[in-house]
Amino acid sequence: MSNVVPSKNTDPSDLAARIGQLDDSTSWWRNAVFYQIYPRSFADSNGDGVGDLGGVINRLGYLELLGVDAIWLSPVMASPMADHGYDVSNPRDIDPLFGDLATFDALVAAAHEREIRVTMDLVPNHTSDQHPWFVEALASPPGSAARARYIFREGRGPGGSQPPNNWPSVFGGPAWTRVTEADGTPGQWYLHIFAREQPDLNWDNPEVFDDLARTLRFWLDRGVDGFRIDVAHGMAKPDGLPDMDLSTVGLLVNDDNDLRFNNPGVHAIHRKIREVMNDYPSAGNVGEIWVDDNVAFADYIRHDELHLGFNFRLAKAEFDVDEIRTAIDNSLASVASVQGAPTWTLSNHDVEREVTRYAGESGDLRVGIERARAMALVEFALPGSIFIYNGEELGLPNVDLPDEVLQDPVWERSGHTERGRDGCRVPLPWEGSAAPFGFTTGSMTWLPIPQDWASLTVEAQLENVDSTLSLYRRAIELRYERKQSDGDAIEWYGAPEGCLAFRRTGGHLVCALNTNDHPVALPPGEVLLSSAPLINGELAPNAAAWLAG
Repeated sequence: MSNVVPSKNTDPSDLAARIGQLDDSTSWWRNAVFYQIYPRSFADSNGDGVGDLGGVINRLGYLELLGVDAIWLSPVMASPMADHGYDVSNPRDIDPLFGDLATFDALVAAAHEREIRVTMDLVPNHTSDQHPWFVEALASPPGSAARARYIFREGRGPGGSQPPNNWPSVFGGPAWTRVTEADGTPGQWYLHIFAREQPDLNWDNPEVFDDLARTLRFWLDRGVDGFRIDVAHGMAKPDGLPDMDLSTVGLLVNDDNDLRFNNPGVHAIHRKIREVMNDYPSAGNVGEIWVDDNVAFADYIRHDELHLGFNFRLAKAEFDVDEIRTAIDNSLASVASVQGAPTWTLSNHDVEREVTRYAGESGDLRVGIERARAMALVEFALPGSIFIYNGEELGLPNVDLPDEVLQDPVWERSGHTERGRDGCRVPLPWEGSAAPFGFTTGSMTWLPIPQDWASLTVEAQLENVDSTLSLYRRAIELRYERKQSDGDAIEWYGAPEGCLAFRRTGGHLVCALNTNDHPVALPPGEVLLSSAPLINGELAPNAAAWLAG
């Protein structure tokens, strides 16, 4: 399975020609299909049970067959792995766990040969506590230039024994850790919005941006096609670091009133990043923006800031017609004022997989997969860019892992009250009838793969025309066949209760969704694709269809 080739009814030259339409475009990202690779869970090439860059190279044929335009690599930069790579100790090198710079260069070259672009995660909000800058800061006195690269403050209360403010960490516990000074006495506190191993940088210090600019150019000069910017709404902090209202704060979440995020100063940072990106006109950035207000969201994708912004409304919507329609309308509205391109995703490495979410309180995964397949067709019918999380196209559910294998820092920092995100990060099954299903040549994987995933492997699904993988392949193919005639907006159709239907403006593709527990009549038109077989010519429960209308 390391060199998957297209099936007999797929002409590789047609695929290359279709994807290659974006070669010279400076706005390819506006309608692209991205595939997020969580590297440690995608494919392992050296038998250690952890996915790596060699594994990605080996599986590029699969990604070409799927039909994606670009891959987004979750962090592969040098890291102690306190947060699985989101704690970067050297932003201009590859961590040995995943390979080296030569392997990375080979990946970029091999992907480009297949007309697949390569984007990578950028983590500008914080560094690892093992980054040379932070090591120097700890060895330097209060008020030093080394400490000025981070956010160090004196504590409150007697002897400064209390944190400088009441901010919590997103991962649980306080967002401050006190250091021991060189003379052995308790000293200042440093801010870490995430784990204590991830100290926040001080973006008021010009050295911080200068270093990021070096990092941007380092990777862009190696042929990288852009970046996903982690916590893109988080770098700037409010003056004085005041206490915040904790009434709506929870683990792994924030809202628009959260003082830790979405402060106005962040936009000056993005404008400076865009100035660097403008020297590489075919590269694009997408920012992780957990901002609900549409006006505030639009500010991030003005013409001189980010190219794209992750919008998570569809991923947060229940399988309910009103919630889905509201999420779509809001997502389109959030970019309309700045002529931006919408983005759509149903899951990622931080979000419970949609098959499990849609299964609801009953936990019936058969219902979950029906609904996930339906929502995939809804998503792919919409204008803008699509982000697929690895394994989504296989219909993988979340995994209820035993306590002893959990590795997400949330598990420890919450005092074992929150299980974290490991359940959506289990390695992919590729082939065979028993774990590890071709993920590795070794016997163990960094998180265990369930033994009952044999029917979900890539191998099994490529041989089944009704599989979720086959549905994704056909949806991507049809999406591109019809892209040129479809507009950037949608028109809603009248639909029965529990249903919705829309058409892309300027085009003829109609998408219909049925959330009921009974079949419903379809709009007029030729059925091009459906997520489930029709029932006496009607759309099945928990199903969606595309029609030529």
